[in-house]
Amino acid sequence: MITDLLPPRQRRRTRIGLVAGGLGTYWPQFPNLLPQLRESARYVTSRFVEMDAEVTDAGFVSDAQEGVVAAEKLRQADCDLIVLFLTTYLTSSMVLPIAQRANTPVLVIDLQPTERMDHATFDTGAWLAYCGQCPLPEVGNLFRRAGIPFRSVTGWLRQESAWTRIGQWVRAAHVRAALRDARHGLMGHLYPGMLDVSTDLTLLPTTFGSHVEVLEFDDLRERVHAVTDAEVTERMELARKIFVLDDSVDEDDFAWGARVSVGLDRLVDDFDLDSLAYYHRGLGGEQHERLGAGMILGASLLTARGVPVTGEYELRTTVAQLATQVVGAGGSFCEIQALDFVDGVVEMGHDGPAHLAVSAKQPLLRGLGVYHGKRGWGVSVEFDVRHGPVTLLGLGQDRDGSLSFIAGEGTVVDGPLLAIGNTTSRVDFGRDPGEWVDDWSASGVGHHWSLSLGHRAADYRAAASLLGIDFRQV
Repeated sequence: MITDLLPPRQRRRTRIGLVAGGLGTYWPQFPNLLPQLRESARYVTSRFVEMDAEVTDAGFVSDAQEGVVAAEKLRQADCDLIVLFLTTYLTSSMVLPIAQRANTPVLVIDLQPTERMDHATFDTGAWLAYCGQCPLPEVGNLFRRAGIPFRSVTGWLRQESAWTRIGQWVRAAHVRAALRDARHGLMGHLYPGMLDVSTDLTLLPTTFGSHVEVLEFDDLRERVHAVTDAEVTERMELARKIFVLDDSVDEDDFAWGARVSVGLDRLVDDFDLDSLAYYHRGLGGEQHERLGAGMILGASLLTARGVPVTGEYELRTTVAQLATQVVGAGGSFCEIQALDFVDGVVEMGHDGPAHLAVSAKQPLLRGLGVYHGKRGWGVSVEFDVRHGPVTLLGLGQDRDGSLSFIAGEGTVVDGPLLAIGNTTSRVDFGRDPGEWVDDWSASGVGHHWSLSLGHRAADYRAAASLLGIDFRQV
């Protein structure tokens, strides 16, 4: 298993806030109601505890004053998502402070105890336990008037399809958590002429809360110089366990890639990076050109550990890759390579760093005498993407500077692939490939994107909602 050889990078856990509520006026009128609702709330808490998140349970609120107390507790917890469980009717005044003061996206859930009431035996108190849907339109109206995005999941307590929908919002919270705290490295300079790649560095901090660390290739150079021969040997041994080495691999180029890989690890650790985008043109085989050409092995190993590293200075695509990574879908650097109108597929992939988790089989290291469109030479990673459903995710930027998630779902299918040191896939979008490319290109996605496993558009739509950015699906 690659994860055994390349342990994933540990990040802070996603923080979920929980609060349940109902109208306190009912409790003396129907003594059995509150214990039943509290039991439902305990079940909801147990389901969230099972998820990969740190849960802050603010308890059960029965009036507006208790809503304020819960709001303050959740504000201090600095959650990535707050889940408000409507157990029965409550007034909207009880939940407004929770949504306003915590300054955190809120998901409203109303899960009645079972699939249906027993109409023949239920009295008013028993019915009220099924009345969590009753205040939902009221809360939706209040949120709209207050300028608060409204999200809800309605169902019954043990309905797995409802919990699947809730799980999408938790995965979206993983993305929000990762991007809120992310430190994105940007090293070198823009690939000449790629105007779509250029991004205002203030945009990520103001949109997501991320930090952009501007680096020089000198920062990498000094760390590579400090790598010992023993560390190079150890890294080459690790690479031989992960990759198949093609006969075209030159031993000196392989050793240089291993040396740069160790230096890259130190750069990422020293600057506490969650992603890295880089490019350096270089000239005449000088040291920075050799560094840039030696990145692919180490960048792929880091990407496999959950630290996306991409070439061509593609900051926005590393953000998209980080988003697809934290929902468990991998995410490899990708662009359009060609179209096959006979089989009706779009051929996709990229030279350079790749995400090993999306590989259909053991990846290959191939030696290249030239990197197309770039200076330098050395080893490159090659594999075909695992067959089955995939989702593309790009981070678009519009005329006003605003960011958006742009997604497309397809299926990787079998067929002929190029053997040129690239990741490659043949993606069937169920339509004419030329028409799909026209629509994809009109979405504002830019030159590159992340190719992730599974059909994940719903997860990425939810993440865009929590992040406060637009979502478009092609």
